[in-house]
Amino acid sequence: MKMPVIIAFDVMGSEHGPSEIVRGAVALTSEASNVHAVLVGDQSQVDSALASLRYHAERISVHHVSDWIAQGEVPLAAVDAKPEASVCVAARLVREGDAHAVVSVGHPGAFVAACQKLLPRLPNVDRIALGGVWPTATTRGQNADPFCLLLDVGAGAEASGEELATFALMGSCFARLVSRNSEPKVALLANGAETLGEAQRITEAKRRLEMSPGINFIGIIEGMDIPRGTADVVVCDGLVGNVCLKVLEGTSETVVALAGSAARSGLPWRIGLQVLARGIEGIKGSLALHEYAGAPILGLEGVLMKVHPSSSARSIANAGKVAERAVRHELIQEMRRQLTAS
Repeated sequence: MKMPVIIAFDVMGSEHGPSEIVRGAVALTSEASNVHAVLVGDQSQVDSALASLRYHAERISVHHVSDWIAQGEVPLAAVDAKPEASVCVAARLVREGDAHAVVSVGHPGAFVAACQKLLPRLPNVDRIALGGVWPTATTRGQNADPFCLLLDVGAGAEASGEELATFALMGSCFARLVSRNSEPKVALLANGAETLGEAQRITEAKRRLEMSPGINFIGIIEGMDIPRGTADVVVCDGLVGNVCLKVLEGTSETVVALAGSAARSGLPWRIGLQVLARGIEGIKGSLALHEYAGAPILGLEGVLMKVHPSSSARSIANAGKVAERAVRHELIQEMRRQLTAS
């Protein structure tokens, strides 16, 4: 693909306001001359953010919308009530071919709901998956990505065995094309104590994946195997995946809080922290990786990246890089081909 990659940035709904998303989009287009950013949001707020920045005007455009969906709103109801909200307009740009990808820092549920409502599903996809990244002890692929892909992490609560197998196929395709991992290891997440229904779904997914020649399926793993880097793609239903990510976020906050508390506790603790400082910083950095490159929504006709509402401009720019890479390597076309053949 030689033409510029057009990425629509939903600039409304961030915890930092539009300025951080605008800064991220500008940083991306300053580094990547082949990316054009469409800033979807309130024109006056976007112009105000741009006024303090140096940028390539030919790589930035603004698509004015005055409406947006706040974090506290009910996703489906808000999407239905606000068809001209920024997240809906950004998704519609992809549907109509005016953008190749969307990066959103707004309401996560509204982003999923808007994409599901406005974009068609890929062939043979009954349920979409929201991906999340998890820091691991190993790197993978040509891009040396230090995280594995976990999906689903909240697009839906449960998934059938067939749907879990579809998640695995889409996740494997994403890891292969975007992380440039030629043979990503794919695993199902389970702990051996599932209910009968859960066990049946896992068994069915395992059977299907063992029969899929295009997937490097390594079997079933437990939660402790995720940070070890045992698998590159970890598949589960949305309830389990969402709990996993919340635990990681809580762990990150606890590490930072404990380090701060210890530093205030006295000289012995401070001396110990000085010794461990590099290690603590490394842990904090690893635990922040879940927002570093964004989270893909897989299963729809478009490259769709969700970024945490509190993300920095750097995180937003990196999510844009992942989106650009996915478009360049024709992720959606390859997924469509594999899903049709499966």
